[in-house]
Amino acid sequence: MPQVPKTCPATGQPTPKDYLYTLNGQFVDTTGRTLLLRGVNLSGSTKAPVGQPSHVLDGFWSSAQAGGQRFLGRPFDIDDGSADAHLGRLRGWGFNVLRYPIPWEALEHEGPGRFDYDFMDYTIRVLHKCKEYGFKVYVDPHQDIWSRFSGGSGAPYWTLPACGIDPEAFTATQAAIVHCEYANPSSDTPDPAALPSMIWSTNYSRLASQTLFALFFGGKVYTPKCIIDGMNIQDYLQSHFIKAFGILADRIRDAGGLLDDVVIGWDNMNEPSEGFIGYEDLSVYPTVQGSALKKGTMPTPLQSFTLGMGVAQVLDNYTFGSFGSTRSGSVVVDPKGVRIWADPSTEPDGVHPKWGWQRSSEWTLGTCVWALHGVWDHRSGSLLRPDYFRYNPSPSGATGVPVNFLKDFFLPHLTDYVTRIRTAHPSAIAFVQAPVFAIPPAIPESLLQGRGCHSTHYYDGLTLITCHWNFVNADALGVVRGKYSSPIFAAKFGDRAIRASFQSQLGMLKSDGVQLGVDAPGPRRYPTMIGEIGTPMDMDNKNAYDPKSKGYGDYSAQERALDASLNAADGPNALSYTVWTYCPDNSHMWGDGWNNEDLSLWSEDDAGKCGHYDGAAGSLASARASSASLATLPVPSSPYVSTSPSLTVKSVPLHEVLAFLRDGARAIRAFCRPYPVKVVGTPVDIQFDIRKASLKVKVRVTPADAPQTETEGEGGEGLVKDEDNKHESMLPTEIFIPLVHFASDECVERSVAVRAREERAELDPDAVRSGSRSTDTLPLATSTLLGSGREKIETDGYAMEVRVSEGRVEMDDGEQMLRWFYDVPVGGEKEVSIEVTRVGGAIDWARVTRRAARAGGGGSTRKRGITKWVERLCAGGCLIM
Repeated sequence: MPQVPKTCPATGQPTPKDYLYTLNGQFVDTTGRTLLLRGVNLSGSTKAPVGQPSHVLDGFWSSAQAGGQRFLGRPFDIDDGSADAHLGRLRGWGFNVLRYPIPWEALEHEGPGRFDYDFMDYTIRVLHKCKEYGFKVYVDPHQDIWSRFSGGSGAPYWTLPACGIDPEAFTATQAAIVHCEYANPSSDTPDPAALPSMIWSTNYSRLASQTLFALFFGGKVYTPKCIIDGMNIQDYLQSHFIKAFGILADRIRDAGGLLDDVVIGWDNMNEPSEGFIGYEDLSVYPTVQGSALKKGTMPTPLQSFTLGMGVAQVLDNYTFGSFGSTRSGSVVVDPKGVRIWADPSTEPDGVHPKWGWQRSSEWTLGTCVWALHGVWDHRSGSLLRPDYFRYNPSPSGATGVPVNFLKDFFLPHLTDYVTRIRTAHPSAIAFVQAPVFAIPPAIPESLLQGRGCHSTHYYDGLTLITCHWNFVNADALGVVRGKYSSPIFAAKFGDRAIRASFQSQLGMLKSDGVQLGVDAPGPRRYPTMIGEIGTPMDMDNKNAYDPKSKGYGDYSAQERALDASLNAADGPNALSYTVWTYCPDNSHMWGDGWNNEDLSLWSEDDAGKCGHYDGAAGSLASARASSASLATLPVPSSPYVSTSPSLTVKSVPLHEVLAFLRDGARAIRAFCRPYPVKVVGTPVDIQFDIRKASLKVKVRVTPADAPQTETEGEGGEGLVKDEDNKHESMLPTEIFIPLVHFASDECVERSVAVRAREERAELDPDAVRSGSRSTDTLPLATSTLLGSGREKIETDGYAMEVRVSEGRVEMDDGEQMLRWFYDVPVGGEKEVSIEVTRVGGAIDWARVTRRAARAGGGGSTRKRGITKWVERLCAGGCLIM
């Protein structure tokens, strides 16, 4: 690692001590240590306002047409104390970064240019709370399928009528599948609970999404007649989008203490879509774009044009199984004359009575914009220009050269967006996100200015769509990238082959990062962040949720699936990531509150009551304002990292911490995993065996990796000479060692007994308090040298064996952190390694729970006692460990 500069490469200004650099393909702190940023998206439920999850039809259209609903209370209630519970839990799971989704709708729902400053200020309060818990944050302008009103999330309602569209016609024309209006094919009555898994994503191949994204990115090229308020619809939409997030950035800057300290950067639009741009033939299904999932009815673009004008069509119908999509017949869809194109009467004299824009006379309402531009004849239904979107159709652009969406349309928008954000946040890391599985275009260094990150997403698509962990899977990315002559060769059988394939796919995505700063000299410059990765928790018809099922409470399949995905980020990839998702208001009935997705790592329905879930309100009501500070958890407090001066230290027995961390978590062993957080050198291999509770890490170390500290040691900056004249780093490599995997038998048993005792006695706080600080105290730390670089460590909560190739270790069990000091070479490079294994092997949680239940009936009753338990822990105030 080269010497870390003392100034920001983008601004030339001195950097604060908590600053993060993007150097040599890594995140790097100001001491020169390599960082892995691992965390979660907070939160998936932010896609919709509080009280209006996607399945609720009541008020869905009327509130939007009146100016929309506010997003105050997202991602959680900042005033009822639950924020401490959620952030403490996330920190205790080992997470150090949050991806923070904010839909455009939350900022500008009231109308064009009317911004919700109260929501922006609420967001600032949440960011300050994140700061208290030591998180770094990057902002995600989130969208799916353009908008909530086209079956997804993101843009405000008014953007659809601005595009000449009547979204209330989407269901009749199948221009979009809207969750709250979804009905079984055999019934016309809405039944949102019946929405098939992931069918929402087929909206990417339906008329609404395809049209809206084509207008947003390519309106000036493909719809020159679409002029509103004197500008093309492309400029109109993009300018509003960029201005909304620019004003949010301004507001965060003006609040002080957040930029760089907490907010390190900004994603561009989440999962941007090409729309129709680049299609070779509008008469057939798309095969290249990210809209190729076939499930349910599947119109061709021409059929979608025709349906959008109210004319019946016969559509192919598909089912999706373990081996992909299969045509299962055909379905007649008849809109009965309903059109998605707004009636001219809605805008007297070309002016919208509610939103106020002036539409050009050339833009005739009531007619398909693609018919208006000569792509097809809506009277005869014939396709006139099947390759209209393959080339630039304007006379000046008619070169016969196919358009390149990423270079010609995506990059100019990205440039405008990053430029605006940087006026408020000059040192912002630009998290560059191309369409799903697309290789990003060459991003010039003049835009990135040393502050960039390749941001990409990865899901195990087969498991996501089938909601089942299968024996067979496929190299989906390899298929998209043309790796196989036939998709059949992409099939992978068995866990070992599937895990290897996932790791290979993430390695391919990591290598795409070379496109960033491609014109800059030197080696690969920017890191990669897997911005979304996760697995469904409602597998196998929600067996884990059903008290009558043998699988009740069993998340082993989810654990295998999620471990396979997150393992792919380990190995030689050593990637940063943010898991999708953590939803404070997740429920077994409606999942994450959006399109029946259920990927949240935590659910109150899997927890003891830490507040009462109000399903109608869609929020956590406060059990008590102190509800969380139990995990007062590992906010940094060691001499090696900074701490907030406003926080105090409070000691909580580790078995109680462990009980808190497991409570309500789903597949926790998969996502609460050990990893090197701060590394002297570069991690070259990370291997975690969940079945054996064993972690192996290899690090490459060079002379340039000597940490840069304020205090210079005897061996030079960041080094201390020992008696053998070696040069030990003054700062350690820090490795997160989760209690969930490495707790001692005694700590594990007592964590389960905590619940058993509380459930039996309804938790008399005074009775519990009298014993909790004496008989419940575990032994002090002991360390036994075993020879050959092996050491057995027994602390208040841990029992593990550590083997190092060289150096020494220290265990800070309060922070669940192992610190490893070793020599930095004076010349050349070397590889050092460490292995951490739990004494006695992996924890058998099922056995421990059964034993506790036999001992006193605990561990089986849910939703009792936790409220009083956290009240006891927070008696006298909420403090930080």
